[in-house]
This record gives sequence, structure tokens and C-alpha cells, in this order.
Amino acid sequence: MERKNRIARIYGYAVCLVSVVTFLIAGANLFSPLFDLTDPLHAPLYGGPGPSLASFETYKLEVIKQAPKNHVPDDETLRAMYAAAREERIQIVRHRALNQLTASILSLLTAVFLFSFHWIWLRRLDREKPSHPPQS
Repeated sequence: MERKNRIARIYGYAVCLVSVVTFLIAGANLFSPLFDLTDPLHAPLYGGPGPSLASFETYKLEVIKQAPKNHVPDDETLRAMYAAAREERIQIVRHRALNQLTASILSLLTAVFLFSFHWIWLRRLDREKPSHPPQS
């Protein structure tokens, strides 16, 4: 009987330990998407480098550098291209950040639930008295 109780305690404390580590990692992972949501134009984009979208002037300079010499778009076309690229970047970053936030929050809630459930269960194990006195 004591062996079962010891194995149950080891299991319970192991789950609690994993829950605490998961909570810490998921909590730390909340900050990056929050910063990305506050400034999506400066958030890293993992699809490779592209023209800077921080300002129209920077965007225009980079597009002109990459355009063939005989085909430089006019300012109206460049502004339309900039607005479309800027809106797309904002949508991509928002989607990715909300996805990461959702995953982190679900991990946090799961860790809290597992820790609470197993901690309460372990406290009940401690209160239970063995049905047979220990044999010498």
C-alpha cells in the first residue's frame, strides 16, 4: 500500500513541477506578441526581408533602388503599393501575434488547472490515513 502511495506522490509532484515550468515559459512568451501588436510595422517578419514599411519615404527609396532604371513608378502608384504592403504587414503581424497569445494563454490556463488539480489531490493523499498500520 505504501508503494502505491509513494508512486502517486511522485506522479503528482512531477505533474506540478511540469505545470510550473510550463506556466513560466508560457508567461514569458506573452510579451513578444504584445509588443508586436503595439507596433506591427517594426515587428520581425519571418517571410524574408522586404522593403521597409516604417515610412513612405524609406519604402520609396528601397523600391527605386530595386526597380529597373527605365521603369520607376510614379508617386501615386508608389503610395498605393505602400498602403497595400503596409496593410498586409499589419494584418500578418496581428494574426501571428493573436495566434501566439491564444496559444500562450491556453498553455497558462492548462498549467494552472493541472497544478491546482494535482496539488489538491496530493493534499488529500497527505490527509488520508493508511487503512493498515505499518508492519515492522
